[in-house]
Amino acid sequence: MSTAAPPVPRPAVPASAAPGFARAVRAFEARYRDFFAEREAVPIGLRSGGERHALGPGEPRFTLVVNSAKGAEALATLDITAGAAAYLAGDIDVEGDILALITVRDLWSDRRPLRYAWRFVQPLLFGQVKSDKKWIAHHYDHEADFYLLWLDPRHRCYSQGIFERPDEPLEDAMTRKLDFALEAVGARPGDRVLDIGGGWGAFTEHAGRRGIRVTSLTISQASEAFLQGLIDRERLPCRVLREHLFEHRPGERYDAIVNLGVTEHLPDYAATLKKYASLLKPGGKIYLDASATRRKGGHTTFLEKYIYPGNGSLMCLHEYLAEVAKSPFRLEGVWDDRISYHLTCRRWAEALDRSRDEIERRWGKPLHRSFQLYLWGSSDGFLRDRNQAYRVVLGLPS
Repeated sequence: MSTAAPPVPRPAVPASAAPGFARAVRAFEARYRDFFAEREAVPIGLRSGGERHALGPGEPRFTLVVNSAKGAEALATLDITAGAAAYLAGDIDVEGDILALITVRDLWSDRRPLRYAWRFVQPLLFGQVKSDKKWIAHHYDHEADFYLLWLDPRHRCYSQGIFERPDEPLEDAMTRKLDFALEAVGARPGDRVLDIGGGWGAFTEHAGRRGIRVTSLTISQASEAFLQGLIDRERLPCRVLREHLFEHRPGERYDAIVNLGVTEHLPDYAATLKKYASLLKPGGKIYLDASATRRKGGHTTFLEKYIYPGNGSLMCLHEYLAEVAKSPFRLEGVWDDRISYHLTCRRWAEALDRSRDEIERRWGKPLHRSFQLYLWGSSDGFLRDRNQAYRVVLGLPS
């Protein structure tokens, strides 16, 4: 499917944008020469009103269109967060292949040391649970309808599927992952299973239909309402609680724990594993999956500002397993899902772009554009091994 971003009609660029556009062109020319000195050049176009400028050989793969003086100023900074903000606001448009733009994202700088440090100071000042409740709401408290436009329609699962073939339906990859999770923890009808981060009910529904008694934790009001409606309609033997994992104190321990894509929001690995041990019966198992990086806390300022605010971090596998080694848990298996997550994000991004008109009409252009950059950027990151993804199964000895 084409990844082209259709042009958006704009009024004529004000004359005041012209000096800023000239500065942007000069900045891009200098940076372009350095960046592509030892790699294959990607042709890029810059345009402001009727003024066009081309960088590199051949027809531009994409063109950055300046619509205002603010857009010209943002472009001239060569700062990725300033450029993204201008794109979300419509001060810059992208014509052509949005994925080609994302593959050369390192043309832009990403230096925000104070903002980076503030992510980690806030939990120390206000507490992790209180901070998480604010941060999680930023991402997950959009209307459920928004997510349902681009998640897989069968399960609405917001973590990676497991693909056997690149061309198979996303729904089948998600069913395979949910089946894998159930088998990995040995869940049977009547078992009590804790689902950390209920999302839009993928695991609750899949397990509940098999007679498994799921307790689903969420700290999103939108997710809680969706899950309760699902449980009521389907008459599932399940419940949903709006609680943080660290607040949860059940009357009895669980037979198993499942965590689909929430380890990224639980960066204190030692504290999380200690909590798991207090919640799980001896002999029980934990299934988790997560996106990952080789350096903890290394995601971009754009991701932190617009998508996932807070001190969350993609899993750092070697640091996580080091904490597992210090815990009572036994490591039962690790599976590499990098390509599966690439394919998952690509399917999400394609579905998001197919729904662009509806998203812009109901929630505005910035929401579509922020998730467009996030999902296409994630797909590219997994493909090129900037990011990784894993499934992990742990067992608590009897």
